Amino acid sequence: MIEIVPFEAISAGQRTEAVRVLVSAFAHQPAAWSSLAEATAEVGKFFGNTDRSALAALDDGVLVGWVGLVRGYSHAFELHPIAVDPGRQGQGIGAALVGALEALARSEGALSLCLGTDDDFGGTTLFDADPFPDLLAAAAAVQPGPRGHPLGFYRKLGFVVSGIVPDANGRGKPDILMAKRLQ
Repeated sequence: MIEIVPFEAISAGQRTEAVRVLVSAFAHQPAAWSSLAEATAEVGKFFGNTDRSALAALDDGVLVGWVGLVRGYSHAFELHPIAVDPGRQGQGIGAALVGALEALARSEGALSLCLGTDDDFGGTTLFDADPFPDLLAAAAAVQPGPRGHPLGFYRKLGFVVSGIVPDANGRGKPDILMAKRLQ
C-alpha cells in the first residue's frame, strides 16, 4: 500500500533515497540531475523553504517516488519535479503523487498548476525541430515520440500544453509548458 507523506516527515535514509530516485528517474535526460551532488542540492531545496513543499510516496517505509511544489505566483503553483523509481513506474505512483499535490495546492488557494517538461532526448515531435515562426501552432501539435516522454502521462492527468520554450536546453531541445485548472 502506497502512503503519501510530506517531506518533513521522511527520515534521513528516505531523504537519501529521494536523491537516488531523482537521479535514476531522470537518467535518460541529459539536462537533468546527473550527479548525486546535483540531486542532493535539489532535494535540499524542499526543506526549510516556505516557497516549496514536497510529498513522498512510501511503500512499506521505502521511498519509491516524490513530487515537489513551487509557489511562484499567488494563485498558480508549479509541479517541480516529479520522480518515481524506474522499477516502479507505470503502477499509479506518479498519478497518486500528482493527485495529492493538486489537493495540497487547492487547499492553499491555487487555481492552477503548471509544469515544464523538457525534451532534450528525442521524446516528442518537437525534438530537433524548428518551431519558428509559429510557436503556438508547434505547441498545439506536439505529440510524444517513440522514445517515450511524460507528455502523455501529464495529458492523462488533465494537463494541457500551454506553450513552449524553444531551445531551452540547446538547439531543438525545448521545454514544453503545461497547465491544469484546479478550481
